[in-house]
Amino acid sequence: MTPFKLTDEFLQHIETLISNQKDADIQLLLEEIHYADIAEIVNELNTDEATYIIKLLESDKTSDILTELDEDVRESILGNLSTKEIADELNELDTDDAADIVAELPQNIVQEVISELEDREHAKDIVDLLRYDEYSAGGLMAKELVKVNVNWNVLTCVKEMRAQAENVTRVHSIYVVDDEEKLKGRLSLKDLLTTSTKTHIKDVYIPKVDSVSVNEKPEEIAKIMSRYDLEAIPVVDEIGRLVGRITIDDIVDVIKEEADKDYQMAAGISQDVEADDSILDLTKARLPWLILGLFGGVGSATIMGTFEGVINGHISLLLFTPLIAAMAGNVGVQSSAIVVQGIANDDLKGSMVNRLIKEILLSALNGTILAIILFCFAWLMEGDVKMAFAISISLIAVIIVAGIIGTFVPIFLHKRGIDPAIATGPFITTSNDIFGIIIYFSIAKMFL
Repeated sequence: MTPFKLTDEFLQHIETLISNQKDADIQLLLEEIHYADIAEIVNELNTDEATYIIKLLESDKTSDILTELDEDVRESILGNLSTKEIADELNELDTDDAADIVAELPQNIVQEVISELEDREHAKDIVDLLRYDEYSAGGLMAKELVKVNVNWNVLTCVKEMRAQAENVTRVHSIYVVDDEEKLKGRLSLKDLLTTSTKTHIKDVYIPKVDSVSVNEKPEEIAKIMSRYDLEAIPVVDEIGRLVGRITIDDIVDVIKEEADKDYQMAAGISQDVEADDSILDLTKARLPWLILGLFGGVGSATIMGTFEGVINGHISLLLFTPLIAAMAGNVGVQSSAIVVQGIANDDLKGSMVNRLIKEILLSALNGTILAIILFCFAWLMEGDVKMAFAISISLIAVIIVAGIIGTFVPIFLHKRGIDPAIATGPFITTSNDIFGIIIYFSIAKMFL
């Protein structure tokens, strides 16, 4: 199957069909296109055109399209739909996706939309999910799952599973509960098929099953599912009752969102923004770190002013100032990026002291190699062995300090409950620039 690629010509063709209200042609054109690709098309249309597409196609397809849209596009479309039309879309969705959409609706119409839902059990499940924190297992989970009672026999189990499976898009696991709905374990489909119909489930189920609490954070769930290669994981409440399940597609979304957030923080963007956001939103996200960088630059200039005597006597020192500052920033970002990645993947082992000692040794080795290269260059350029030696020693010291800062700061922030990704961007770069300038001119003053 050839991947769909949205072109300007295709988009113009769709817009022309909408303008001329060629409903049959639009339906035929979009019939074989995946709902995620249709969502890409809808994202590029204006609100009226997008709404036209959603109203034209069947709810079993448009409901999935809505889940793939950009939030602002979805919000605009939902604003053009009646409560009955929104309810028709929610009827086709799994409870987790339906709850996400309901959470985005204006409060004054939520109750009306819920009352329009045909399936009252579906409505009850959506309302139940809305009470959980968005950034928790309860906020991620879906109610659709297959569960059997530990006291049933295999024949009863199969009958009940057939009824439950009608509402489940994909059956990843069969969960076993007791009379109080507490999770007991899981059931192997192979064991179910190869066991006598009169056998009780309690005699064949597997007691070992990984699960998470409704209050567990998405990042921790992602680590568990990744570590144990799980396609789905059951969610239990505070007393161990099975209340839902989280599937791998939901966790992939969590990982992507977390990666996007960390990448933006590392680049010095203080809030979640996208390229298409308004200039004001982008400015608010970028400006705080730029101000920090400005103050850092002013601080560096002020520090250099205190070494005016050394600079006047050896003006060539200024030629190497950008190099020293750049190396400090680069080493600091490298060190912090590795530590942040280790924290995110839960791979960071050992004590902070051991980690710092290792970083000092690594920085000393790298610094020495780079210093030898810089010594040769500075000597040939300036013809002054003493100055070349001072610059080279400064580089080693700057790299070691930058490595220590880049390692210590993210670990310290993590232990204080602050996202360590904040340390990999302008924060580390600016602080290392300042320390680099102080070390550079202090050593130069000492030698020269």
